[in-house]
Amino acid sequence: MDNTRAFKMSFATVYPLYIKKVEKKGRTKEEVDAVICWLTGYDQQALQNQIEKKIDLQTFFDEAPALNPNATKITGVICGYRVEEIEDKLMQKIRYMDKLVDELAKGKALEKILRK
Repeated sequence: MDNTRAFKMSFATVYPLYIKKVEKKGRTKEEVDAVICWLTGYDQQALQNQIEKKIDLQTFFDEAPALNPNATKITGVICGYRVEEIEDKLMQKIRYMDKLVDELAKGKALEKILRK
């Protein structure tokens, strides 16, 4: 499977879609930021900088300070794929992020989403 197109998508393009998705379900931008920062190790300012730089998803994850060690606890199906079985590491990270936002939109408690 060729994931090049997904990797080249701008994080700044995907991010507002995440916000819109969760806000429709009564969740907040702050909660989206919390799950993305938890996953990637970015702080709020660094996350904002990456959005403003309009970097692609590959660069977003390449420059991420540290993937959360508990990210491997993220399991389940997103877009028809089991996230824990995705072989391409970058695609897996993107799907982890999708899955966290999905769980947020489905009303799951933040503590559970952050695998505490």
